Amino acid sequence: MKHIIILGDGMADHAVDRLGGKTLLEYANTPNMDHLARIGRTGRLNTVPDGFLPGSEVANATILGYDMNKVYEGRGPLEAASIGYDMRPDDFALRCNIICIADGKIKNHHGGHLTTDDSQQLINLLNEKLGNDRVEFIKGIQYRHLLIIRGGNKHITCAPPHDHPNEQWRELLVTPEPGYEDNGEKFNEDESSDRMTAQQTADLLNDLILKSQKVLAQAPLNIARRAEGKDEADCIWPWGGGYRPQMKTLQEMYPQIKRGDVISAVDLIRGIGHYAGLHNIIVPGATGLADTNYEGKAQAAIDALRNDDFVFVHVEASDEAGHDGD
Repeated sequence: MKHIIILGDGMADHAVDRLGGKTLLEYANTPNMDHLARIGRTGRLNTVPDGFLPGSEVANATILGYDMNKVYEGRGPLEAASIGYDMRPDDFALRCNIICIADGKIKNHHGGHLTTDDSQQLINLLNEKLGNDRVEFIKGIQYRHLLIIRGGNKHITCAPPHDHPNEQWRELLVTPEPGYEDNGEKFNEDESSDRMTAQQTADLLNDLILKSQKVLAQAPLNIARRAEGKDEADCIWPWGGGYRPQMKTLQEMYPQIKRGDVISAVDLIRGIGHYAGLHNIIVPGATGLADTNYEGKAQAAIDALRNDDFVFVHVEASDEAGHDGD
């Protein structure tokens, strides 16, 4: 039997007054989805378990059958797997957005829709000025990058920037989780406590946020954008951190799946696919935005199902549009 999951990330959205109180999905013309609903079975699934924030890393992994209470480590380690970074036992990996701030507020979470090519010069500059034996920046896709803190402590509270547009960024700086301020951790049971405390980790990250603003302000890309009146990619924003996760593959959890694939434009989903034992199919023109190659992703899924048992097709464009309020 063939299995396919087509996931419209963030597609449901909220009710909109000018659409008669309907959500965008209720208002939209969806004849193919309506057809599937008529001829199939429908139901509801709690994709965000109690105690977890409603992020894509939680919802997508839950839909694939993972118990978040056993495997959750944040999105940083998942994106590290997609990028190809092999985490060390002492690594603490965080998603690192490059965002735009203005008038003391987070203007947007994507640095003015930063491109992957433009990101390279910014990541190189950040490593040159702020990188060291403990701190390393690793390029990802578009505005989504990776920050490795060697010996960092995961018991901190970070604000996802896409959840806080037009809010004062200083009020959203990193804090230690209550009760973990001065606690270090062991890398494993056979080693002494070598990790930083949660307070030390928070202090380091906040220092990097402040210093990154001075570094990025001098980047040629931002100097040019400033002259043109465009949004600048002028601040790092780390969040979603964790240690290397311990996840079974889907084949181990579901013996009927012999071989599976994942089709997505974002590192997070590709990283989940990596740990799930799925083959990542890269589709040319898949951007994760509204201009993505939908037809190419669909054809790639059809082709994959000719030989494989399972395909997970992830659509990010709806999520990005929602975060932009578009």
